[in-house]
Amino acid sequence: MISSSSRIVGAVEIGTGKIAVLVGEITRGRALNIIGVGLAPSRGVMKGEVIDYKAASEATHHALEMAEKKAGARIEEVWLAQTGPHLDGFYNEAAVNVKSADNTVTQLDIQQVCELAKEKELPPGRTRIHEIRRPFRLDGRVVADPEHLSGHRLEVGYWITHGHEGKVSDNIHVVGGYHLEVRELVLSSLAVGSLLTTDEERSHGALVIDVGKGITDYVLYRDGHVLLTGTLPVGGEHVTNDLALGLRVTGQQAEMLKLRFGRAVVHTRDKNEKVWLNGDMSFGDRQLAKTAIETIASARVQELFEVVRKKLGPKFSPEHCGAGVVVTGGTAKLPGIEEAASRVFGLPARRGEAPSWVKDELKDPAFSTVLGVFQFGLRAAHDHAVPARRKAGGLLRGL
Repeated sequence: MISSSSRIVGAVEIGTGKIAVLVGEITRGRALNIIGVGLAPSRGVMKGEVIDYKAASEATHHALEMAEKKAGARIEEVWLAQTGPHLDGFYNEAAVNVKSADNTVTQLDIQQVCELAKEKELPPGRTRIHEIRRPFRLDGRVVADPEHLSGHRLEVGYWITHGHEGKVSDNIHVVGGYHLEVRELVLSSLAVGSLLTTDEERSHGALVIDVGKGITDYVLYRDGHVLLTGTLPVGGEHVTNDLALGLRVTGQQAEMLKLRFGRAVVHTRDKNEKVWLNGDMSFGDRQLAKTAIETIASARVQELFEVVRKKLGPKFSPEHCGAGVVVTGGTAKLPGIEEAASRVFGLPARRGEAPSWVKDELKDPAFSTVLGVFQFGLRAAHDHAVPARRKAGGLLRGL
């Protein structure tokens, strides 16, 4: 039975390969109970961006309807995951002199330095998604909360993420067409990172990489804080495309070969070992070298990880990433994905595993982002996320 004091919130991911919806009952502000699930094949979405509004709306509304039906409740508000190559971010910091005569930091000092660090203007046509605060520094030393401490100079910085206003608005309008309001936008990378790493791992430093069908999201943590986020327009479908071109097969056949025989590192040593294309002895069925499949798939996976490392640049250093690399997403199911990541980043790597509180039926990577949206939203949205507000004229940003 739904409590009268609870909120019914939907976490929604409009992805390239799937639309995922979870319905959660939130009580006492933080307690979460998943009461509905909706999962549908995605249509009208490419690389995380809506390219066919009608098709994307139909698929999303189907997943929403399915989730509400299973929940036996109407969603009151939506927290919407954001991904796509249109997303970007920058770091901005500010400093103020402590104003009190006895050099004690006050809330006024903290508010002023935070506002200064966040006030940098965005280019035209961009909208803010998150403003993620780094630790305060008081006279050069890192402090968690500077209020009532003594010092002369207070500094803080924010990692500010933003997206193309029209493309963010497209996602919001797809949900709005179901007569629901999007209340929060949450970066997919932050959602997944929040779910698959612990506070301790983030304090030691960790890199989380989510390889979806058409998009790869990543987030780098250092000293317990988000250091960098990013998105690449490359994912599992590129492995499939490479197999189709390299083996001269159809896209559907290439996808089946990837799922059955693909590996993120070459494992087969016998170059003469063959596998059947279809395995049904039908017209056109033929044998292929198993090593060829593994070589093509592993080369694309390695290239993807190398691009991520290049994008991280000097921000990434193994000595500041003590918890290693966590890989998730559909492509993370490829055997050897941990070894491939470890080779590129020079760190221990593992597949992301949902925490113990997640029910078995939701532990598939297909639900990692929407589960993470709930976790991130409940823990940090009041500090970091920017509410999304819809209006006839488009998207308004609220701070």
